[in-house]
Formats: sequence, structure tokens, C-alpha cells
Amino acid sequence: MNLNITELLDPVKDIALKAGYFIRNERIHFDPSDIEAKGKNDLVSYVDKEAEKIIVDGLKIILPEAGFITEEGTATKQAEEYNWIIDPLDGTTNFMHGFHPYSVSIALVKNNDPVIGVIYIVSADELYYATSESPAYCNGRPIKVSAVDSYHDGLYITGFPYTKFEGTSPFLNILVDLMQNTHGVRRLGSAAADLCYVAAGSAEGFFEYNLNAWDVAAGVLIVNQAGGVVTDYEGRNDFLFGKRLVAANKTHEGLLRTIQKHWKEKEN
Repeated sequence: MNLNITELLDPVKDIALKAGYFIRNERIHFDPSDIEAKGKNDLVSYVDKEAEKIIVDGLKIILPEAGFITEEGTATKQAEEYNWIIDPLDGTTNFMHGFHPYSVSIALVKNNDPVIGVIYIVSADELYYATSESPAYCNGRPIKVSAVDSYHDGLYITGFPYTKFEGTSPFLNILVDLMQNTHGVRRLGSAAADLCYVAAGSAEGFFEYNLNAWDVAAGVLIVNQAGGVVTDYEGRNDFLFGKRLVAANKTHEGLLRTIQKHWKEKEN
């Protein structure tokens, strides 16, 4: 199947905005009692589910042949070549508490390679997007990763483990190393937003483990098209389904070296 990726982008952006507007309106009168627990600290609400339905229904119209990989299971049938990977509300805990950021993330992958990535950071009204044939943008403006080239002068973002804690010890050692040898570490609570901030040059890099494909599929394309580098913890390309990801500008090598120094495979 030959697709015109450029023509598909605008409808995907519109769908992300539609889901985002729904999320923003629901936040005004959201009741925390509507939260459900899928597992320890793994939260979901009717807002996640309805936003995913909005996205899936819209995407089925613009590309009926594609399959789906979705966080909330609204659509589960996968196709052989093209699949949409969707996180309708990345940062549910942030949303629940009214804490920035939380995001809508939509990616189209061809044979597991992202070709469209759209992320709408709802709480900031920022729409990030890219295709495999285009630069990366935020609200219509081209974005680039940071020009900082010294690992020690970098600011880095991570995500804390919240359901699986087997890798906590080496992770904490990485944090200590970063605290002592860089400009610092931030934890924001939405991997999709984290990747956008790396793509836009607000931070030099992002790393996390126990990630899912819907957390990162759109963001890794946006980082790549903004001039960044994305790998797994081994420096390879198994980051979409491999659970561990490092995304950065020119400081990627230094960040990866620090992670590898402390990471213990046997503890994960």
C-alpha cells in the first residue's frame, strides 16, 4: 500500500486536537472518584476511554486499512503493514491532579517504523508533529533539538517507575550521577511531552524504562525529525517495544554511557 503521508498529517492533527479539547473540557468538572486502577498506580478514567474512542473512530475513517495498538483497548486488531499506536491521555495521574503536562499521542507506523507522529500537550495547548518526510513542528513553527554539545552542560528528563520497581537501584544510581555531573534532572509525568521538550530543545535528553509503545511511538519520530538520536539502553534500535529508551541531542553518547555504567540487566 502506498500512502501519501503528507496528506494524512492534517486529519491526524485535527483528531488529536478534537480529543484534546474533550480532555480539557472534562478537566473543568472532573471528579477523582471516577478514576479506576488497572494495577498499582496504573490509573484510567472515563476520560481516557472516551478520548481513545474519539481518536479511533476518526482514524478508521481516514485510513480504514490500518490496524491499532491502543492503551485502553478500544481497538485491538493489528494490520500487517500499517498500524496506529495511540495513547489517548499520557499523564493520567497528572490529569487527575490538575498537574501539567498531560498529552494526546498518535503515531502511524509502517512495519513498526513511525511515519507520522502527532502529540498534543493539552495542558499547554501545544501541538507537536512530524512525518518521516518532514521536519518537526510545534504549533506550525519548525523545532530543533538543543545545540548544547557537552553532556555535562545538559538538562535531562526522566520518568520514575510507578508499577514495576525491579530496576530501582541502578536507576537511582543514574540519578545521583546526573545530579552530580550535569545541570540536573526533571520528572514531568508524560513521556510523550518529555520527548517533545527534547525535540524542541528545552532539555538535552530523556530516558526511562518500563515504557510502552504508545508512550513513545509518536515522540521518537518527532525527536528524530528534529535532529535528535533515539536508542534503547544498549544503544540499539529496540526502543519501540523494548521498554527502555534514550532520546537526546548531541549529548546522547554521554547520557547513554552514564546509563550503561549503572544499569544492571539482572535487576530489570
